[in-house]
Amino acid sequence: MAEQKFNPGLSLAGAVDLESLKHKVDAEAGQAGGAPAAGGYVIDTDESTFQSMVQTSATFPILLLLWVPTDDRCFDIARKLGEAVNKLEGKIQLSRIDIAKSPTIAQALQAQGAPALYGLIGGRPMPILQGVPGAAEMQQITETLIPQIIQMAQQSGVTGTAPYVEGAGTTDSAADTTPSGEPEIPAAHQKAHQLAADGDYAGAASEYARLVEADPSDTLAARERSKALLLARSADADVRTVRAAAAANPDDVEAQLAVADVDMIGGQIEDAFGRLLDFLAGHKADVEPVRQRLLEYFAIPDAKDPRVARARRRLATLMY
Repeated sequence: MAEQKFNPGLSLAGAVDLESLKHKVDAEAGQAGGAPAAGGYVIDTDESTFQSMVQTSATFPILLLLWVPTDDRCFDIARKLGEAVNKLEGKIQLSRIDIAKSPTIAQALQAQGAPALYGLIGGRPMPILQGVPGAAEMQQITETLIPQIIQMAQQSGVTGTAPYVEGAGTTDSAADTTPSGEPEIPAAHQKAHQLAADGDYAGAASEYARLVEADPSDTLAARERSKALLLARSADADVRTVRAAAAANPDDVEAQLAVADVDMIGGQIEDAFGRLLDFLAGHKADVEPVRQRLLEYFAIPDAKDPRVARARRRLATLMY
């Protein structure tokens, strides 16, 4: 995560809402009287898979639901979020975290208890809800807020599709809208995708580069290669340190490239473009590393994004 590091050594105090004990239901998930089960575009995440899940938010946006699946106050929000997400056919994923079993995640996100809801794009969490929502609030989340998160992700170049997972909690609507046996990831991309999911961004970038060399028209591989290169360089960067170094060394190309990476990971695409183009205007000797980095960045948003067109035009002007 860009600014909030997952720290498994955090104190467990206050991570679990003790009020949930009064609402405990013993039925298993998916059974009558129990919590809705995972399935479709709804997954369950714990401390062992949390970092991997965070990394995939660089490919598609994620809703994080912190809950206790034996607390009946959480059932309605989990069910309605699951239904809303499954209808969107992979444009967003719902990741549910049982904070009774994974309390350090709640601590890392500074949650006061369950339920709590966050948006996650490019590793950056956005608080949405703390506590049990009313009917009007829940409707606003499913009908307005979720589409806004998807739109924000697309504007940041996070345009991938979440994988479809078979499960007991799969709704009929999700099953009907997902073609049977259709892969969510192209077969040729499976190895590269798995490397990225495992956090081996350098390996993923090399594999995507091989795919692009074999098929220069594979724009998806080109986009994912650029993302992998970006994350390989800067996924674990300390944002404050990088920004301080850039401010202290305005004429150092590596410092400016590093802070532009931070901007891109954070979804601040126009800031990243503008920073490097402004730098290039006064540092023509550094044209090649800046040009190469910008070409990587240009592959990440949608090709029709007007910010890319404007930046391309300015780059051409500065170079010639």
